[in-house]
Amino acid sequence: MSVQQSSNKVIERLFALRAHGTTLRGELLAGLTTFVTMAYVVFVTPNMLSGTGMDPGAVFVATCLGSAVACFLMGFYANWPVGLAPGIGLTAFFAYTVVGEMGYSWQIALGAVFIAGVLFVAMSLSRVREWIMNSIPMCLRYSMGAGVGLFLGLIGLKSAGIVVPSDATLLSLGSLREPQAMLGILCFLMIAVLSFWRVFGAILISILVVTGIGLALGLVEYGGLVSKPPSLAPTWMQVDIRGALDLSMVSVILAFLFINIFDTAGTLMGVAHRAKLIEPDGSIEKLPQALKADSTSSVLGAFVGCPPVTSFVESAAGVAAGGRTGLTAVTVGALFLLCVFFAPLAGMIPAYATAGALIYVAMLMMGGMSHIDWEDLTDAIPAVVTMIMMPLTFSIANGIALGFLTYTALKLFTGQHRQISVSLYILSVIFLAKFAFL
Repeated sequence: MSVQQSSNKVIERLFALRAHGTTLRGELLAGLTTFVTMAYVVFVTPNMLSGTGMDPGAVFVATCLGSAVACFLMGFYANWPVGLAPGIGLTAFFAYTVVGEMGYSWQIALGAVFIAGVLFVAMSLSRVREWIMNSIPMCLRYSMGAGVGLFLGLIGLKSAGIVVPSDATLLSLGSLREPQAMLGILCFLMIAVLSFWRVFGAILISILVVTGIGLALGLVEYGGLVSKPPSLAPTWMQVDIRGALDLSMVSVILAFLFINIFDTAGTLMGVAHRAKLIEPDGSIEKLPQALKADSTSSVLGAFVGCPPVTSFVESAAGVAAGGRTGLTAVTVGALFLLCVFFAPLAGMIPAYATAGALIYVAMLMMGGMSHIDWEDLTDAIPAVVTMIMMPLTFSIANGIALGFLTYTALKLFTGQHRQISVSLYILSVIFLAKFAFL
């Protein structure tokens, strides 16, 4: 038996390509497709965390390694064609709210990520996850995604100088004559147009083109493309779990947990349908393993210095290209590992280039609000409160808390108390105590 035949047998045994109606070439191409659509995360994450005090080089390597390990877990353990990386919304919450607004150190923020990840793992091993997911009203689930989108959009607009602080009105339009603002708008429009025409890697292409324009204009300093990977030491094992056990961190941990749960559930369900992983009885093939792989990734990622790692909806692009098994995810992981040698390129990407990507992603995340029942004010009002208060308070945790409290109060005082689950009562008491005493 030749080496190639032997390796093909191993691949077939690990991923069951024939049973899933796919081929080695198809899986590799699908992995490349997924990677290109989500590779922007290795540029966006270090930019977003630049103000937390974390070493940019270490963050870049941590993002690559955390994503690679997560993809390998998903591929080998769950055999699902899903790519994983630090969630953009969760990274924004980590950087701008927990560290920036609340003043916690990034080490304590990593501790909160670790604890939320452990809780997610525990829930994935039991029925608690299903209980919580089923007890949170759909209107609040949709509004959480939309609110994170608005939060990301505000960060992107601020990073590009399109929106600036104002003493008179809190916020105002910045000078659109500034090159940074113009290039941020250009990046956003490029992504939108290229995505409309279904151009392969629209976000990545736009970020690199705008960076090239900035380089030509003298706004970006050339630092090379390839080098030895930076040291991971500054973020390695810097998790402060004890600091994250403070009572004031409860809402932060819950925010990390809820967003991760619902993001993951939505992404995995969507990918399962597209990848034809639905069994004849309606069950989803290896869904428990996929959830465990996702939740474990956040725990492991915290040790290297990653914000919460989650399944990326961009995986649908790889599935559309033919990905059906975990070999797609393993390919994505291998490409993330190769990325560690491109640290100089990541260091050159300016904030206004990644701002365009954030604004675009924000627009996509608003789509969930179309599912809200706008005729029922006791559903619509809490959804709007959740969505609006995230960017206005610059805190995903506050938006979730205020939305949950509004829902509970409206249902309670309009005679619809049966629609309030036990878990929602418990969470409302926790959030009320947070605002009253912390």
